[in-house]
Amino acid sequence: MALRGPEPRQATEGLSGPRLIVWFLCFALPLVASNPSLEPEAKSYSFRRHFLGLDKCNACVGTSICKKFLKEQIRFERWLSSQQNLPSANRTFYEGNYTDDSESWRPVVLSRLVSPHLHDLADKSICKSAGKRKSCSIEAVLRATQRFQNWTHSNLLLPSMVQGLAPPMLRCPSQRLLDRIVRRYFEVADVGSVQMKHFTTKDRLRLLYTLAVNQQPLILQMFPGTEGWPFPRYHGSCGRLMVWAGSRPLKKLYSSPLAQRADAAYQLLHITQSLASNSLRFNLYYTTASEDMFGTVEDGRLLIMDASTIGIIDLQEGFHSEENPQANHSDIFSCLGSSCQQTLPCESVRSSQSFILLCRHVLPKLLSPADVRSARLPKKAIMELAVCADHSQSDQRIFKAVQTLQDTLQALRPCSNDYGYRYPECKYSDKF
Repeated sequence: MALRGPEPRQATEGLSGPRLIVWFLCFALPLVASNPSLEPEAKSYSFRRHFLGLDKCNACVGTSICKKFLKEQIRFERWLSSQQNLPSANRTFYEGNYTDDSESWRPVVLSRLVSPHLHDLADKSICKSAGKRKSCSIEAVLRATQRFQNWTHSNLLLPSMVQGLAPPMLRCPSQRLLDRIVRRYFEVADVGSVQMKHFTTKDRLRLLYTLAVNQQPLILQMFPGTEGWPFPRYHGSCGRLMVWAGSRPLKKLYSSPLAQRADAAYQLLHITQSLASNSLRFNLYYTTASEDMFGTVEDGRLLIMDASTIGIIDLQEGFHSEENPQANHSDIFSCLGSSCQQTLPCESVRSSQSFILLCRHVLPKLLSPADVRSARLPKKAIMELAVCADHSQSDQRIFKAVQTLQDTLQALRPCSNDYGYRYPECKYSDKF
């Protein structure tokens, strides 16, 4: 229907059989051939490349999941076929569905590294740094930088190669942490080595660009949920769009019964504790905390959905000390993300910092004084929550408040098949 368009009545009246075929060959077919806008599939594919950010590669995340998009095994909103319109390109996040067999679909999040507006500003700043006022080859400009030249001449990712980059996990990077980034990097064919010998030039640029803009996809790869970490599964990327497992926003629980909110609050305290104390001896800490960071999945587990502001301290190797702390390592890569401001030095991070932020900005939305009056929340829970949120308290006092909170909340948690991550174990043991 879209190819023919409206047909003037006087031009087609009386046409049938051979006459109609002749009219189509003489008038309609040349019109289609001369007007590319009437070819929906070609137009849609071009728009799809721009939408995904493939036109900006290799200043992008990667291409590991592009085939899923082209096979329409990843769908979001109303994008069910190439003939239908994609959602607005001005958004940062999209809800979608993912399948391996076209029969069972799983919820996923489709996200850009930063908002389209910030991407546009960053691209313009890259061109401006090369003396280009309008557009330029972003990849060519980034390849010509001294930082990237250093990357091409080293098979190890060294602390000196990430100095000046803004992501929180790079504030005091140890060699062990950087080795883990390379070894778990999902976007190359051969995963598992700490050396980058098998990295092509484009692989190196993609990793550097991702590190500079947003650490989220790398955190999900370095600390996967399949190994017990409280992060969603990372599925891959295509251009500047990343895909990971979806969840239900934490704020959906605010109107739930106390038992469900108590379970979420308990899990928040537990995973925050596990991030700081784990067998790998990496201290993952919050630099900020908000309700939007967290979500729940089908079996009742609570996960950290936004890991872009998490800092990392290597408890085994300690801090990496710069030879010249006053040196300025800033360059074009230092300001490509959502913030150009680097977080505070690792030496200033308190061991109770994550709990203070959690108790101040998130837990009060799950537990309130009203629960003491209308439900069965012990008054001491609200008192200890206030202590936990008070940065003037000592670390030891805050840890004690956290332990009291956990003990109180554990007794309130429900035990049913809605919480598959600990059911039926919770029927037979208080530990669950």
